[in-house]
Amino acid sequence: MKRINWLVEVTVVASAVAASPSALAAAAQSEPSYPTRPIRMVVSAAPGGGADVMARMFAPKLNEAWGQPIVVDNRAGAAGNLATDLVAKAPPDGYTLLVRFSSLTTTPPFYPNLPYDPVRDFAPISLLASSTNVLVVPPSLGIKTVQELIRVAKANPGKLNFASVGAGTLPHLIGELFKLRAGVNMTHIPYKSVAPSLMAQLGGEVQVNFPALVSSATQIRAGRLWALAVTSLQRTPTLLDVPTLDESGLPGFEAIAWYGLLAPAGTPRYIVNKVQREVARVVAMPEFRGALIAQGSDPVGSTPEEFAKRIRTELAQWSDLVKQAGLKLAE
Repeated sequence: MKRINWLVEVTVVASAVAASPSALAAAAQSEPSYPTRPIRMVVSAAPGGGADVMARMFAPKLNEAWGQPIVVDNRAGAAGNLATDLVAKAPPDGYTLLVRFSSLTTTPPFYPNLPYDPVRDFAPISLLASSTNVLVVPPSLGIKTVQELIRVAKANPGKLNFASVGAGTLPHLIGELFKLRAGVNMTHIPYKSVAPSLMAQLGGEVQVNFPALVSSATQIRAGRLWALAVTSLQRTPTLLDVPTLDESGLPGFEAIAWYGLLAPAGTPRYIVNKVQREVARVVAMPEFRGALIAQGSDPVGSTPEEFAKRIRTELAQWSDLVKQAGLKLAE
């Protein structure tokens, strides 16, 4: 009931403000200035990681716009949970923000006792960018299409190994989703990071991998790995000749990596909106978009509502998959 009343109140106020330019100006003047001091941007990855790169691309642009330092604070560890818990417990004043990778939705099904709730404890601001993953195999396997891979896997149940960057990560769950959708049995081999997983594939220890495009584009362009399909619903500009899994006989298959910006729950809406508008402005810059695309990411700049919907949808999707496949971290 409280939620319904809140929505009604917001709708009424929004309508009144929209109907009166003077009311709009008065409302803007009544909002406290933001930001008036440095902003701490907590990153759930070590320096050089994807989330860190994303934070360091956006931070200077926000600094230019607001004249306040954006301090990037790397808090890697526990699959991103250290940084996430820190921000969940920070004051909701807009001066502590979180740059989070899509593991925000893949790890909770494996951690029933997380110290934070990925939905309740955050105010989503915007998706910054997304990046497809790629189904790759070594040329020595002699397989050039998804359907060929499925036929080989069905003829050799359990004999093909697929790599990931750890149990509970997005590449792991993509592999498990592929197994279910394709009706095949492959053996999961987790590695500590993407580099050893790719080296293991090049060395013949594993045959199948689902790395992020950002991490595997160099090997693909060099011909050391063959890209059979991307995991997004649309083809990526970086590999326009590579079909999607949806096009390759697995209708509706979608699983993408993303980077998002969040604040602690309870952060005033005018702050969330101001940060989101600035992110959208930055993402619309041609040079900035080009830089994101060049490193294998697709610019997004979503609304808070769109970001919140993705979080809820993916949490449900991955939770169902983990239960259906009986997955455990000790796997």
